[in-house]
Amino acid sequence: MSGVFSPTRAKIKERTLRTDKWWLQPAITFGVLFSFVIYATFRAFENKYYFAEPLVSPFYSPCLSTSCIEGSSLLGQPFNNEYFGIGISPALFILIFPLGFRMTCYYYRKAYYRAFWMSPPACAVAEPHTKYTGETRAPLILQNGHRWFFYFGLIFNVLLTYDAILAFRDAEKHWGHMSVGTLVLLLNATLLWLYSMSCHTCRHTLGGRLKHFSKHPVRYKLWSWVSVLNHKHPTFAWISLFGVAFADIYVRNVASGAWTNFYFF
Repeated sequence: MSGVFSPTRAKIKERTLRTDKWWLQPAITFGVLFSFVIYATFRAFENKYYFAEPLVSPFYSPCLSTSCIEGSSLLGQPFNNEYFGIGISPALFILIFPLGFRMTCYYYRKAYYRAFWMSPPACAVAEPHTKYTGETRAPLILQNGHRWFFYFGLIFNVLLTYDAILAFRDAEKHWGHMSVGTLVLLLNATLLWLYSMSCHTCRHTLGGRLKHFSKHPVRYKLWSWVSVLNHKHPTFAWISLFGVAFADIYVRNVASGAWTNFYFF
């Protein structure tokens, strides 16, 4: 026995002595994350309504498949969308990287461990598991790959930022225009940068291994800035999740003709 079932735990039959609504936060977390998973899965397999010149959905960028809509491929089309006679959605070629970054994120681990696995569901609440091995065995040992997903995630941030810059064009690719879609993509890229820069891995990469800050003034200054953002990492994790979902919803509705992408100038 280990964890809350260890011999040293207080001998009480109740799961918890808490009288507040401790279950509310994990329940909300479960609902939001599960809803996002359902929507993202639907959009990944829908394979349409992801591009409306000059807007491209963050779920499909960069579009690397031979089935990509003309004009949506920023880096070419190196992947054939037909494998084993099955058409593959362009989103599935890139999904592993942004999904892997969020799935292995330190904050999201805490969120979904509590909400989905009840390990534990809340502070001072006994979990239902009789054994605890942490992240030392498969499949959770794969969480240690978080830093590599972080590095790949930065590449996607650059690409999505470039998508936002391209959104300063109109449908005829004339520069110097701004629309509601421009603001949506700019906001999404900004939130993703804040989420990435506030990441614990980013903070450790910049200054976590330095023994003498005085010998590395530039890295120390960057580390100090990122440390400020790090305090808000859970907040950026949530609002960037809503931001990327809304950006996709906006592009989808514009591409399907349900919404009009209004231009300011």
